[in-house]
Amino acid sequence: MLTFPRFDSHSKLRTLAVLTSGGDAPGMNAAIRAIVRYGLTRGCQVYGVLRGYRGLLDNQMIQLNTSSVANLIQRGGTLLKTDRCDAFYEKKFRKIAAQNLKNRGIEGLVTIGGDGTFAAAHLMSKETGFPILGVPGTIDNDIAETEDTIGFDTAVNTAIEAIDRIRDTASSHDRIFLVEVMGHSSGFIALQVAMGGGAETVILPEKKISIPTICKTIERGIQRGKTSSIIVVAEGPKPGLSSRISEALMKYGYSSRVCILGHTQRGGDPTTHDRVLASVLGASAVGYLLAEKSNAMVGVQNDQVVLVPFTQIFRKKKKLPTSLIDLAQVLAS
Repeated sequence: MLTFPRFDSHSKLRTLAVLTSGGDAPGMNAAIRAIVRYGLTRGCQVYGVLRGYRGLLDNQMIQLNTSSVANLIQRGGTLLKTDRCDAFYEKKFRKIAAQNLKNRGIEGLVTIGGDGTFAAAHLMSKETGFPILGVPGTIDNDIAETEDTIGFDTAVNTAIEAIDRIRDTASSHDRIFLVEVMGHSSGFIALQVAMGGGAETVILPEKKISIPTICKTIERGIQRGKTSSIIVVAEGPKPGLSSRISEALMKYGYSSRVCILGHTQRGGDPTTHDRVLASVLGASAVGYLLAEKSNAMVGVQNDQVVLVPFTQIFRKKKKLPTSLIDLAQVLAS
């Protein structure tokens, strides 16, 4: 079980802000709630920045209290809204954002999001000295130096529920279904869903698989008496991957249907796992800020909350365990 660190420091920091940036992830609201309520108990005022980094530039901030985050833990999406702010690629705008925070008397910032969110936070903190900590919130679970990210568990369970329903139809009509899940360059969702859903094949960005190999997998199932197959596909960087695979399979005599789950994986009520994870990481970010830590992410390693410098995260790419990929193939054979 994930544990919560002890924080005994007494910081001069008395006002902090929180924002969500990039793609939304189930559990972001739970993290916001934890940041607000834990911050208040530590004697801090807490502000919410609306629409991510765009809100920093536009000075869109609201003060939050216990009532502001009531009945929030179970809600998907993000109370504070989110946006992708291209202006933040320029140094002058990062400087403006830091000054806007200082003008309001805000002394620390918590950013909830993924790699892009952390890259912007790192540059702003490095250039301006403003204290910033990151909380990993992304359904892709592709951030290095943390074993888990807010929203991943919910996205996997949403996809599993869909596959269980699709399998009923696939079985009833003796069909092959290609079920496409999110994952531009990361196959964490696809692999988990394929294993949990008993898929016959999984298509991952990390490991190439040929059409003839997919056909052999289908044929082995037919020889065992199977009349339907589920193939899980990580969407990949280019749209339409599942449709291209379906067309290629047709050339080998295998007719298939494509089901793209898309943004249904982002929405919905977060699982208990994501609610607890978000609560612990959100409160931990406040604790570390008050301990005068900055330019880093709070993550999870071996069921412990850890503090990882942003620069350490950017140096490596989080890799799928090859042993799980191999096991998925064995179980599907």
